[in-house]
Formats: sequence, C-alpha cells, structure tokens
Amino acid sequence: MTNAGPDHLNSAQAERLTSALTATSAQLFHLVLETDHEILKALLHNPNLSNEHLLALLKRNDLPEAIPKLVHQHRRNTLSHQLVLALVKNPATPGSLVRNLLPNLRLLELVDLCFIPGATSDQKVAAEQAILQRLPAVPVGNRITLARRATATVVGEILKEGDARTIEACLNSPRLKESAVFQFLNGTEATATTISIVARHGRWQQRPNLRMAILKNRHTPAVWFTLWLPKLPRATLKQLQASQRLSAQQKTLVKTEINRRNASA
Repeated sequence: MTNAGPDHLNSAQAERLTSALTATSAQLFHLVLETDHEILKALLHNPNLSNEHLLALLKRNDLPEAIPKLVHQHRRNTLSHQLVLALVKNPATPGSLVRNLLPNLRLLELVDLCFIPGATSDQKVAAEQAILQRLPAVPVGNRITLARRATATVVGEILKEGDARTIEACLNSPRLKESAVFQFLNGTEATATTISIVARHGRWQQRPNLRMAILKNRHTPAVWFTLWLPKLPRATLKQLQASQRLSAQQKTLVKTEINRRNASA
C-alpha cells in the first residue's frame, strides 16, 4: 500500500479549496460546518455565499478568531442587523470588534448579551458599558424595563438617579445588591419620597444597615423615626443622637425616645 505523497495532498487540498470557492448555495450549508479553517476562509470568497450561510457559520462556537474578523471585512458595508448580532454573540469575535459593533444593537439586545450562555466576560462587560453610556437618553418606560431585566450594575445606576418613577422596579430586581441601596440612601439624590419607598419595601426595610442609613438621612420623614426608634437598642439611639447628619427635628425625636425610656426605667 502506497502512502499519498505531498504532491497528492496538496492537490487534494487545492481541489477542496476550489470546491469551497465554487460551491452552490445548497453545498455551502454543508461547507460552513467544515473543521478545516482554510476551507472556511475560502468559502467567504464564494459569490453564492449569502447572509443565511454566514448566520449558520456564526452559530458555531468553535471558530478561530480569524473567521469573524474576515466575515466583518468581507461584509463591512452590507452587514445586516442579524449579522451584526451574530458577530457580537460569537465568542471568537475579538473584543475590539465587539465594541465597535455594539452601538448598532438595540437596548434589550445588549441586555440579552449580558446573560447569554457562552458569551465571554469581555463581551458581557462591553455590553454593560454600552447600556450605561446610553442610560441618560433612555426614556422612563425603557429604564423601568431595564431595572427589571438588566445586570446588578445597571440596576444600581438607575437606582442612583433617584427617579421616583423607577425606584420600585429597581428595588424589586432580584439582582440589586444591598450595597447599591445603601449608596443611594447616602447619596445626594435621595428624597423624602424615595427614602419612604425604600423604607416601605418588604425586601429591604428589615436590613439593619439600610434602616440606619434611612434614619441618618436628614430628608427621612418623621414617621420612620416614630415607627422604628422604639425598637432600637439604647446604644443605637445614642449613636443617632450624636450624628451630625440629622435635622433638628430628627434629633428632637431621638432625644424624646431616649427620655421616654429613661422615665420608664
């Protein structure tokens, strides 16, 4: 039995490359599944190659980085929205190319990219940053949708804005972190209305750190002092009384509670 020599191998490869260049539309659907990367590169020059073939190709998670780059180079001026989305979602697409393509995606497509299985951390971070960059211009209704669906970082940024219309949606998000609520309560955007929304919320109202942040905010309505002060340890009341952040009225409420306890003791 004779082994095929180098010339035979080169000839066979040349024939395969020629087939990739001249394949029909039906044949191309099979060729996009090729494991030989040189064949994949060759078929990108086939005049019968359509967006449907490229979408099938970009569904693969085993492509080398060169293939998405070449797809973008060959179709740069005629990229459909579907192809842009497919390129962004493919884990082989370089981070620099992903960042260049993200402005072409819709807001909720960016949100989906943050959670898509198989997406790289670079892709997810880039999508999150693209959402944050658009946030100032996003209408209230869409911000509420983002608060319900987006990542913890995005929800935290929406909460930080202090818009009473979006607060409830943020607080209901399963991804919102306590640290983001704490930062909001200590920030400049917290108002009597939005503080009360947090104080009434079933998930957050019992958190000791958040209760103290609420009681230390000079904008907190008196009702929360009336409801919560009787349940606080004496040492905590002393701490509140010494705080420089409370309004005169709030300090009076704290002092009144301390005096009541002293009298009953």
